[in-house]
Amino acid sequence: MHAPIIETLRWLKLVIQGHFNYYGVPGNTNQLAHFRDELVRRVIKLLRRRSQRSKIRWDTFGPVINGFLPRPRVMHPYPERRFNAKYSR
Repeated sequence: MHAPIIETLRWLKLVIQGHFNYYGVPGNTNQLAHFRDELVRRVIKLLRRRSQRSKIRWDTFGPVINGFLPRPRVMHPYPERRFNAKYSR
C-alpha cells in the first residue's frame, strides 16, 4: 500500500502473468479476464485509499493500467494438439 505506484504495478503484472501461465487453459479465457478485472478494481480502490484527497480517477488511470498489464490469453495447447501422436515426444 505504501510502495510507489509503478512498483505496485510491476508486482501486479507478475502476479497476473503467473496466474495466466498456470490457469491459461483452453476455455478459461472468460475467467482469466474476470480475475484481471477484479484485481484492477481492487488495486485502484487501494490506491484511492492512500490519501484523503484521492486524485486517481478511472478515466485517466484506466488506460495506463490497461496498457501495462497483460491481457488474458490461452497459454497451454488445446487437447487435440497436445495429445496428437504426431506431436508427442
